Amino acid sequence: INHIIHNGGLYKRPFNEAFEETPMLVAVLTYVGYGVLTLFGYLRDFMRQWKIEKCQNATEREEQKDFVPLYQDFENFYNRNLYMRIRDSWNRPICSVPGAKVDMMERVSHDYNWTFTYTGRVIKDIINMGSYNYLGFAQKTGPCQEAAAKVLSQYGAGVCSTRQEMGNLDKHEELEKLVARFLGVESAMAYGMGFATNSMNIPALVGKGCLILSDELNHASLVLGARLSGATIRIFKHNNMQSLEKLLKDAIVHGQPRTRRPWKKILILVEGIYSMEGSIVRLPEVIALKKKYKSYLYLDEAHSIGALGPSGRGVVDYFGLNPEDVDVMMGTFTKSFGAAGGYIGGKKELIDYLRTYSHSAAYATSMSPPVVEQIITSVKCIMGEDGTTIGEARVQQLAENTRYFRRRLKEMGFIIYGNEDSPVVPLMLYMPAKIGAFGREMLKRNIGVVVVGFPATPIIESRARFCLSAAHTKEMLDTALKEINEVGDLLQLKYSRRRLVPLLDRPFDETTYEETED
Repeated sequence: INHIIHNGGLYKRPFNEAFEETPMLVAVLTYVGYGVLTLFGYLRDFMRQWKIEKCQNATEREEQKDFVPLYQDFENFYNRNLYMRIRDSWNRPICSVPGAKVDMMERVSHDYNWTFTYTGRVIKDIINMGSYNYLGFAQKTGPCQEAAAKVLSQYGAGVCSTRQEMGNLDKHEELEKLVARFLGVESAMAYGMGFATNSMNIPALVGKGCLILSDELNHASLVLGARLSGATIRIFKHNNMQSLEKLLKDAIVHGQPRTRRPWKKILILVEGIYSMEGSIVRLPEVIALKKKYKSYLYLDEAHSIGALGPSGRGVVDYFGLNPEDVDVMMGTFTKSFGAAGGYIGGKKELIDYLRTYSHSAAYATSMSPPVVEQIITSVKCIMGEDGTTIGEARVQQLAENTRYFRRRLKEMGFIIYGNEDSPVVPLMLYMPAKIGAFGREMLKRNIGVVVVGFPATPIIESRARFCLSAAHTKEMLDTALKEINEVGDLLQLKYSRRRLVPLLDRPFDETTYEETED
């Protein structure tokens, strides 16, 4: 209610999003932990240099020592001395469908994670808290699998051509019409890779003489697309509307550097759900600013489509807004739909332009027919066009699981980031030694989790990230919560003092935004 009052009636529902401040002692100890690791790293590098310890990292050959180094010094130092110690927490091989439970191949290392060997044993029925299987469509049985298998027998697995040549199937046309109807836009286009949907389409929309205003926590695909475009990039503080408005005002008042001419276009880049913070974009405020300053809005709904809103139509549906207010609606099929690829939706003129000028459309091979059918069947299920209410029930189940899981973790005393409705749940670990320890201890208890550290997060904000699914039963969540509680006590992770600082009230330093120019 407070947020509705404070934001001039833009929000039709409560918007509860908070980031608890890091306790001072924890921050100091985290820096000390990295300091100790760094000192030992230099000691071990010294020992490797004098052949006291075997050097296993990649290095330039002796005859290349005078060339420009292939490896940046700090990144290489970090990889061999910090990351290598906990490398067993990542790239774990799964040998089953990534549903609510998974089977994992056991592996061991006898040289401190430089190499791994498989034992031949399979760890069965690990509760999967890491996959982006939001609506539980990652299945090996059911209507999606049956429909995909039928299409596989009719069309085969590959298309062997681009959409503009011999790779435009009736299934592709059907998918795009269905996605446009699902999003509530005039037209849509599908692509074979979610990452390339951003990185290859942003350069087709903006170029030299244009300005991109990008959230500081945007995904790497958006960052790459912005850099490839050749446009000027300015960064605003995460979800901070005062920061965004200041950049918009400055852009309009001052224009382009040196010439002071008006910008050709101003494009705002935001995500629906931020996959490391668990936060939801303040879309009503972003749209209000976009209209006020006559700019364009590019919304990446990779994590929010299917996972948010009463009917699973993403963050626009969640806030009850008009899809026409978003100029470019981008999303992926890799998460809620259990498939692969991405899409862009918007006005027909926009999509027709991208069909011609997007590198992703002109040069990439068409989507595989069974993958297309998986998406068609899952979207129809969500929309209720399959004659059942299964899709609607899954959307509701995900929302219930999300609120329950977040509430229980906060009650236990963990610091949890993000919005109360976000199915991405970051649990703060902070200290470097606890990254590997948490992942290993949870795996011992048959819970599969994703742990995240630098460079995917700030160096002192390491975290575990849970992804909720409609396929998780209450019994599974209770089992996971019990084990998380036990590991939290073991590793002393319950840092919360319940002093929640809403993101809206975070101080904004006007000098912190970055600028890149041609």
